[in-house]
Amino acid sequence: MLHTMRWFGPQDPVSLFTLRQAGCTGVVTALHQVPVGAVWSIEAIQERQRLVEQDNIQYSPLKWAVVESLPVHEDIKKGRVTRAEYIRNYQQSLRNLAACGIHTVCYNFMPVLDWSRTNLTYEMPDGSRALRFVWQDFALFDLCILRRPGAEADYEVEVAAAARAQFENMSAAEVTALTNVVLLGLPGSEEAFELAGFQALLDEYASINAATLRENLYYFLREVGPVAEEVGVNLCIHPDDPPFPLLGLPRVVSTEADLLGLLQAYDSPANGLTFCTGSLGVRPDNDLPGIVRRLGNRIHFVHLRATKREENPRNFHEADHLTGDVDMYAVVRELVIEEQRRAATGQGNPALPMRPDHGHQMLDDLEKRTYPGYSAIGRLRGLAELRGLELGIRRSLEADLQEPLATSIHAARSL
Repeated sequence: MLHTMRWFGPQDPVSLFTLRQAGCTGVVTALHQVPVGAVWSIEAIQERQRLVEQDNIQYSPLKWAVVESLPVHEDIKKGRVTRAEYIRNYQQSLRNLAACGIHTVCYNFMPVLDWSRTNLTYEMPDGSRALRFVWQDFALFDLCILRRPGAEADYEVEVAAAARAQFENMSAAEVTALTNVVLLGLPGSEEAFELAGFQALLDEYASINAATLRENLYYFLREVGPVAEEVGVNLCIHPDDPPFPLLGLPRVVSTEADLLGLLQAYDSPANGLTFCTGSLGVRPDNDLPGIVRRLGNRIHFVHLRATKREENPRNFHEADHLTGDVDMYAVVRELVIEEQRRAATGQGNPALPMRPDHGHQMLDDLEKRTYPGYSAIGRLRGLAELRGLELGIRRSLEADLQEPLATSIHAARSL
């Protein structure tokens, strides 16, 4: 695999030297400063490439390997007439990225919120901090803070009652803290949504159900897929995080059936997946190793992290990379086998870009400002563990191949 980490650009408190020293050869980044829906110019892309590569002569080289993300404008998700302009801009951005030698582009199709958590500083048994999602806390925000019309129908009776009781005992500071976490903006952004205008954003999806959102996704793929194919770009959609509906909004990239449907909607190698074990792994009905076996030829980018479901299965926290509910050994083994298949057949990239997705805030990083989930040391630990796991699997697979040969040689000599 091509070992990478996410970097949010010049404002990221984690430096490119940190990525180098963690063992990365690839950088996952994006032009966060460009408004959503605008064209990424060749000049802006090349400027970011120069920044990533500026110390390559003196130090171990880095390259911009993956775009994460080239965001999809909300008008495309909503299927508005104005989507035509934003799709044209998206197509041009793909052409410009390809012209600069960047051929892996991650995106998502989640309405309004790209990801959701209720606690960014959940304390683990060792004192490190992790990201956590608690269904009751989210219900509390929805029912008691946002007061979304019709929200009651989305929660179990006992969850709604417990959320209201919890709200009655919360301080103003606690209410503000939860609100800020839920309304946190995109990773890499310093801005968050404002509570006052948030309901209006949700209202724009009032007439859009899962079937409509899915068809809008398929329309988008049929429009941008041919351009990606033409210029050699691999599009890779990121699954929903978490993989179930929130705030009355539909989600259509949460299960293996969802993945298969979108791959068939534009059946081309250019239309592929970001295989995120953390997002997909929240659902116990997602067979992660099986998804790699069945859909591995369409995986273009890999996020490896583990989540741990709690007593309420909709509650989860981000565990260590090798623990939690994800069978990381089985997943990485299938990914390595897929890479070997690609190398043998010449079909697909035999070195999948992979990044340790998120990491615990730990050691010196506990006192530093970091983007949630993207502290340096936790990701360093995660990447080191995953690299070791990958190496062990590769060696064991080599041994498995050598054993029949050794047996046949021994048998021949004994004749």
